[in-house]
Amino acid sequence: MQVLTMEQGTPEWLTARLGPVTKSELKVLLVKGKGPGGLSAGANYRGTGRAVSRQRPYPPLAYAGRRCRPLYCDTTGEPKPYEVGIILNHNVGYSPDSLVGINGLLEIKTKLPKFQIEVLLKGKIPEEYIPQCQGGLWVSEREWLDFVSFWPGMPLFIQRAYRDEVMIRTIVDRVEAFHEEME
Repeated sequence: MQVLTMEQGTPEWLTARLGPVTKSELKVLLVKGKGPGGLSAGANYRGTGRAVSRQRPYPPLAYAGRRCRPLYCDTTGEPKPYEVGIILNHNVGYSPDSLVGINGLLEIKTKLPKFQIEVLLKGKIPEEYIPQCQGGLWVSEREWLDFVSFWPGMPLFIQRAYRDEVMIRTIVDRVEAFHEEME
């Protein structure tokens, strides 16, 4: 396992993300399709060695993290999270928002107020983020992840997720199928 400490969103970080499957887009690999290896059409990935532009800008994410991390610590009593750029393991990349202690991860999502209210009312991690969270636990070899949904001035949503070995096995199988298809 390799932990790189460059700032997320920098050219160095974008370069480190080239080639390996990354957890933020893992849900595409989990969709069963009719393509080779049972992959969906959306699984055409960035193994080309070229940077892929993102739809959303990174600066608001960095801003949210700066605002949210102290609130997270105050709320949970956890030690100050340690920021990293990307974790590379199993030919997969994962960029957590922070490492927490020796066993945890922090994943922060910024939600517009109407969506933050939905998360708070449902009281659980939104389904679309579960593959990313479980994939992050697999790649980082950590035990738990605190998922935080945040909007300035609104209550934080924090839920701890532990490793789901059944889902992780599914993720491993789909990543292996993807790597076979890429080769």
